[in-house]
Amino acid sequence: MSRPDVVDSVVALRARIRDWRRDGLRIAMVPTMGALHDGHLSLVKIALERADRCVVSIFVNPTQFAPSEDLDKYPRQLERDLDMLAEAQADLAFTPDVSEMYAAGFATKISVGGPSAGLETAFRPTFFDGVATVVAKLLLQAAPDLAIFGEKDYQQLCVVRQLCRDLDMPVEIIGAPTIRDAHGLAMSSRNAYLDEAELEIARQLNLILREAAAALAAGANQQQTIAEAIRALTAAGFHKVDYVEARESLTLAPWRQDRVGRILAAAWLGKTRLIDNLEVPAV
Repeated sequence: MSRPDVVDSVVALRARIRDWRRDGLRIAMVPTMGALHDGHLSLVKIALERADRCVVSIFVNPTQFAPSEDLDKYPRQLERDLDMLAEAQADLAFTPDVSEMYAAGFATKISVGGPSAGLETAFRPTFFDGVATVVAKLLLQAAPDLAIFGEKDYQQLCVVRQLCRDLDMPVEIIGAPTIRDAHGLAMSSRNAYLDEAELEIARQLNLILREAAAALAAGANQQQTIAEAIRALTAAGFHKVDYVEARESLTLAPWRQDRVGRILAAAWLGKTRLIDNLEVPAV
């Protein structure tokens, strides 16, 4: 199975997109930071079910990392990524470097309110400005008909939807279900940082969230349920819990029991921060 073609400049990307448009083809985009896994491949599959061509971007975006975070250590494995994209039958890989995305003198950023409030922002205050800026650039560069984002990064998905609505960007944003391993652990590039003992602990995250989601759906007290989930994560071996919160599914406003919600969590194992979320049915 042949690898996708690779372009590393916006000029070359737009030339390929222009050729596809000339042929009347529908185009999907899957933005990634590389270190691909089966979760990413599921996004490509959905893209090709809904469009004629799929372009996958691979770019480790520095503007969404704080100085104390793992930018330098973030896994980069382009050759393996291209082999995986061949397996998924992606048509094109866009692999710009930092100077292509942020040329000398770059001075613009996008800030999104609404669903960006709290959760990740409470611990990574510049994160969503970086995400919104790079996603806006990628969608303007490729001008796809649709773009696929995984629900594992649920707050990010909500921020991207808000971004496209507010800026009237003519792209449909599709949320794709979280892909999990046989134990229910949400697939993430950062799982590669975990040793075997940490993996065993990490696999408790989704189980504890499932118990909390079921309790909330059964009408349990929200404050008590969240407190119990935090205690359970600590008892399981997580060194620190940044948050466990229930939010409304569409807006990420505080959850009301008559609305479909999401329970979202972020917790630490050593130097590795894991996030996950699950739906909470309306009561």
